[in-house]
Amino acid sequence: MSLNDTPIIQKNYDFLRYLIPILNRFPKSHKFLLADRIQSRVLDNQEKLIEAYYAPSSEKQALLRQINLSLEQLRFLIRLCHDLQLLDHSRYEHISRMINEIGAMLGGWIKSLK
Repeated sequence: MSLNDTPIIQKNYDFLRYLIPILNRFPKSHKFLLADRIQSRVLDNQEKLIEAYYAPSSEKQALLRQINLSLEQLRFLIRLCHDLQLLDHSRYEHISRMINEIGAMLGGWIKSLK
């Protein structure tokens, strides 16, 4: 399987493509704190997923656990955006579903290493 055929990497990429235009519409008062932090976290996750793909088996699990923790932190930030009414309910639900799908794929990858 090549990097381009890795479903979790493609799913996270699709998530980035969906999320970035939404974050760009945040008001200035939240764009440079919440939006930038969310975007950076998702981009960092993409980089770590690629790194994990190429990492030796002995290093994969540690990288994947870091991504898993980052997803939990991302859930918190997204919920905060919803509570501050920066995301409407339907977008919040869709984003949450996307994060959960990535989390499930990540959990499967972690289990496959045991």
